[in-house]
Amino acid sequence: QVQLVESGGGLVQPGGSLRLSCAASGMIFEIYAMGWYRQAPGKQRELVATITSGTNTNYADSVKGRFTISRDNAKNTVYLQMNSLKPEDTAVYYCNADLSRILSATSRVRNNYWGQGTQVTVSS
Repeated sequence: QVQLVESGGGLVQPGGSLRLSCAASGMIFEIYAMGWYRQAPGKQRELVATITSGTNTNYADSVKGRFTISRDNAKNTVYLQMNSLKPEDTAVYYCNADLSRILSATSRVRNNYWGQGTQVTVSS
């Protein structure tokens, strides 16, 4: 199986910074893209940022210039550096990975996986 484990959430004051990490583990053959999504209370889950295996990035307009996504392919890990945090950034942040899993010596299956989520609260 495959697991995505997030870390780095917490409580921070407006204007502060946090760095989220998400490590993928298991019988992974290849990770094509990784990303971060968030869901605030009473709202739908929304894209925050994504990064491909070739390090092409995409950001929501609301976080451009403040958040930076990066990945370490050797560690199957994606990071989200969040600066100049605002109260409206408060949400549960979820890691996502588009990857292929090893089923056998000759068989792979491609699926989308989610982490369990980590709470980010921006408040004074």
